[in-house]
Amino acid sequence: MVWVYALSSLRFNYIYVGMTSNLNERIKRHNGGRERTTKPYVPFVLVYKEEHPDRRTAREREKYWKSGVGKEKLRRLRDGLS
Repeated sequence: MVWVYALSSLRFNYIYVGMTSNLNERIKRHNGGRERTTKPYVPFVLVYKEEHPDRRTAREREKYWKSGVGKEKLRRLRDGLS
C-alpha cells in the first residue's frame, strides 16, 4: 500500500504533498527537519491522506493534489472550509 498525503506548515502558508509506504515514519522525518524540501517550514500537521494499492495510482493522485485545483482543495480543507 502507498499513501498520498498533504502536510501543512504551522508557521508558514505552505502545503507539501508527497507519497510514501510508511506514513508515520515519513511525517516524523518531515517534522524532524530531515527532509531538505520541507526543513525550512517545520513543524507540520497532517491535513489529508489517502491509501492506494500501488505506486502508479498513488503517483497519479499525488500529481492531482500538487496541481492548482488540488492545492486549492487542500487549502480549503486546512482552513476548515471544505
